[in-house]
Amino acid sequence: MTNHEKRRKLLLACGNALRSDDGVGAEIAAEIAQDTACADMKIVVVQQFTPELAEMIANSDLVAFVDAAANIPAGEISMRSAHPETEEPGSFTHHLSPAALLALSETLYGKLPARAITLTVGALSFELGESLTKPVRAAVPVVVGKLRRFFSD
Repeated sequence: MTNHEKRRKLLLACGNALRSDDGVGAEIAAEIAQDTACADMKIVVVQQFTPELAEMIANSDLVAFVDAAANIPAGEISMRSAHPETEEPGSFTHHLSPAALLALSETLYGKLPARAITLTVGALSFELGESLTKPVRAAVPVVVGKLRRFFSD
């Protein structure tokens, strides 16, 4: 087995599949899960990024955070490197950004993934509903392709 094959890969998909475009993370995770080339990847779908994910992140070599975004145009895709960054915790919240989760992983476990990215898709609707809007649905195969490349590089 080569070093490339031994990489521990983690896809963390965030969102609520009952809130229209907020479910894009779960949809992308489902697509990746069906891909035989990604069979060695751990896929976790959550409604929000929480501190409990820090250990999984610390024990992974490649991590991708996927989520919907309200601050970019519907269907637009943003892919960025993720780096540890501490942030002030909000009152009564368990939600953390990918940067804060990476910092927590480093603080608690002394380890970080070799590479981490955030991949967000601009959302049009967060209303109740189980369907993605057209622009967000069209972005799903593009995001899946980007994730395949990230995890295979």
